[in-house]
Amino acid sequence: MAAHARTGAVVGLALLAAVTAGCAGSGSHSGSGTTKAAPPASSARSGNGQSNPAPTESNPPGDIPDNQVYVAYRPTSGTFTGFTVKVPEGWARTEQGNTTVFTDKLNTVRITAASAATAPTAGSVTHTVVPRLRSQVAKFAAPKVSEVNRHAGRVVLLTYQGDSAKDPVTGKVVRDAFERYAFYRSGHEVDLTLSGPVNADNVDPWRIISDSFTWR
Repeated sequence: MAAHARTGAVVGLALLAAVTAGCAGSGSHSGSGTTKAAPPASSARSGNGQSNPAPTESNPPGDIPDNQVYVAYRPTSGTFTGFTVKVPEGWARTEQGNTTVFTDKLNTVRITAASAATAPTAGSVTHTVVPRLRSQVAKFAAPKVSEVNRHAGRVVLLTYQGDSAKDPVTGKVVRDAFERYAFYRSGHEVDLTLSGPVNADNVDPWRIISDSFTWR
């Protein structure tokens, strides 16, 4: 009977050891015990160990409202004042020399008048205006010159893209699309440049403004 008791005790101890080992193994492989949290996305690094630069914002909001009201602008000073063009009501206005600029948020209307001996052509804009803008506009690209009809007659249109100046508060840079119309009559040229974010739906507003130009 004593031998049978000793044998039973040994078996019991072996079973207890096996159960204890199993519990310990289960705890050491639990998710909370061994899995490390992935680093946040913001800490991702490029191959050279530095943070990736912020990309240029290419498709920001910039649509001019459909209910925008337009008012007539007639210059009263400068080299030439013999024209009228409609501009969006309420936009901020600045003047410098023969250039008047209207701005609102991300959109701009720029009007420049100057004396000119000859009328602009697609060729003259391509060979003189495009190189000048290439040196003035950040990341100037995709220039296209054509002749189009507006209410005032046949005009030379230059379209292109460029980066805006960095916002002084947010530091953001916006990719802009430009439409530059060159109007001419009797030794006077008026350049009307309309700009806003790439992909903003401003086709109708820009058409309203460019079609409103008239000589006085």
